[in-house]
Amino acid sequence: MTPPRVPGELKQLSVLIATCMIDMIGFAMVLPLLPFYAKKLAATPEMIGMLTAIFSVAQLIAAPYWGRFSDRYGRRPALLIGLSASAIAYVIFGYADALWLLFLSRIVQGAGGGTTGVAQAYVTETVKASKRAQALGWLSAATSAGVAIGPAIGSFSNQHFGPAAPGLVAAALCVLNVAFAWKWLPESRVPTPAGMPSRPKRPVWQAAAEVVQHPTRPVSRLIWIYGVGMFAFTCFTSILALFLDAEFGVTEQTIGYFYSYVGALSFVMRSLLLGPVVSRIGEVRAMRAGTAALVVGLVLYTVVHKVWILAAIIPLVPIGTALLFPSTTALMSRASLKEELGTTMGVAQTFAGISRVAAPLLATVAFQRVTHAAPFYLAAVVVGIAGLLATQVEPPPAHTTETPVPPAPARS
Repeated sequence: MTPPRVPGELKQLSVLIATCMIDMIGFAMVLPLLPFYAKKLAATPEMIGMLTAIFSVAQLIAAPYWGRFSDRYGRRPALLIGLSASAIAYVIFGYADALWLLFLSRIVQGAGGGTTGVAQAYVTETVKASKRAQALGWLSAATSAGVAIGPAIGSFSNQHFGPAAPGLVAAALCVLNVAFAWKWLPESRVPTPAGMPSRPKRPVWQAAAEVVQHPTRPVSRLIWIYGVGMFAFTCFTSILALFLDAEFGVTEQTIGYFYSYVGALSFVMRSLLLGPVVSRIGEVRAMRAGTAALVVGLVLYTVVHKVWILAAIIPLVPIGTALLFPSTTALMSRASLKEELGTTMGVAQTFAGISRVAAPLLATVAFQRVTHAAPFYLAAVVVGIAGLLATQVEPPPAHTTETPVPPAPARS
């Protein structure tokens, strides 16, 4: 008997998942160490906020153009260029002996990281609509696996091989990833047949402006939820290392293990539980439940003073993000025109980028000038707004089986 063939879409998705996971391992290796490296170069919490935000400024500018580039030339070349930019950024990070070099590293990495929407469009084009929410969960599970593995490798390599090691190891992973993707990652975009008229493309920034001008449209509302939720989550991530250092005495040798714990929880949630939860309650209810879990988790961070209690409440944040972001992007793609999926996902990443610029600046100012708990309260209020917006989202028709639906953010 001939063994059953693996569906082509599963082969393509598995290669993309592997590529994104390896990319995230490198990203997660250096991210928890960044505040500690910056502090050694005399950076204040507010300066660390600017260092975090500059990545998002570069990503904000690049994301819509990556979407448009991928719509025109294909998803594969955009992803390969982005991975190559990350390799360069990690080498700069590894040898940075001045604060401006850390800023340069973040700018280069942010410009390359604007391809998140491209990966989302790739999933949409390779997986049938009825399975896309689950596929997005798999993709975000892969990035969560990277978050679980990367920080521990980063702290270990820093401790045993010196401060340059995490950046150089991350760069080597990126080079291997480029080679892997070059050989095994096929193009997903199907070109428009010759002679068939194509819909005129709107200017990139016009698509973003329409989200502001018409916030109640289905895609616009979902982009707002995505962006507001990302603001809250970035407030949290931008001060987590500073908070753990100030309140629990965590160092650059141990911070990676906290991030690995969060990443492991996210991996379990997104790989094993997200699919069944979405199948049972639907994307809309999953999105609403995600905002609720985030609000509770963020508030509880401010009232615990023992590590073992903190370990018990940490799961609420990865559970919240696992429910919120994949469900939102899945719903977003249902209302998007097929030929503009890359642009739509790029615009969504633009709004997420705005949040990632504003959140670190506000959170670190609140951390330095108000209290260490203030950023958590700020994030909880903002994600509560996302929850209110989510109550206005209508569930898709139950009979819909072939409507668009993409993945979770690769770096959220």
